[in-house]
Amino acid sequence: MAELVTYERSGRRARIRMNDGKVNVMNAAMLSALHGAFDRAATDNAVAILSGRDTMFSAGFDVKVIGSGVIEDIRTMLALGAELALKILSFPTPVITVTTGHAYPMGAFLMLAADWRIGAEGAWRIGMNEVQIGLTVPHFALEIARQRLTPAYFSRTAITGEMYGPEEALTAGFLDQLVPLDQLDAAVDTAAARLEEINAAAHAATKLRARAAAITAVRAAIDSELAAR
Repeated sequence: MAELVTYERSGRRARIRMNDGKVNVMNAAMLSALHGAFDRAATDNAVAILSGRDTMFSAGFDVKVIGSGVIEDIRTMLALGAELALKILSFPTPVITVTTGHAYPMGAFLMLAADWRIGAEGAWRIGMNEVQIGLTVPHFALEIARQRLTPAYFSRTAITGEMYGPEEALTAGFLDQLVPLDQLDAAVDTAAARLEEINAAAHAATKLRARAAAITAVRAAIDSELAAR
């Protein structure tokens, strides 16, 4: 069986790629593999570059697990996802996400936690569609989204479950940069080179200071929500 997540290091860069051969569903196996990859990037002191498949960044949490009604499995999956988002939000080195395809929750949450989000132009969508499929948005996800989306788009995204194409995703705050597909590799290389040059200690300390309120809110949301299940 192919690896769900691959890790390739080149100098101070670590390419983390999700590929389950389908839609990169965020089940316990995928999330555990991502935790391992990011732990390795932290040990390597590398700029982490997270990407998915050509047409699918991630389809989000595994709805089969949610629909199973098995509380322990649901709790495990949610905890792994929430803790991964928090890990990226407070990661000691810069994190870049690269998106060429659809990004549904939990994939969108990981992008919202990253430092620089690059998207390629195309016919893909991103958002938090929980309310459209009968789910209440988790508290931790709301806090992740609140700290990055513009206020108006945060409300629209969370309350109505609206999904956005790349151009509107840039306006909403899901992306920092949108480029034509044939310019994507160059854009990633430029961004990684720039982030490699910043002072690592200052970056880590400033990230924790700038995101202190969000990190505290996400931590509290994870603890209270999991305790309530």
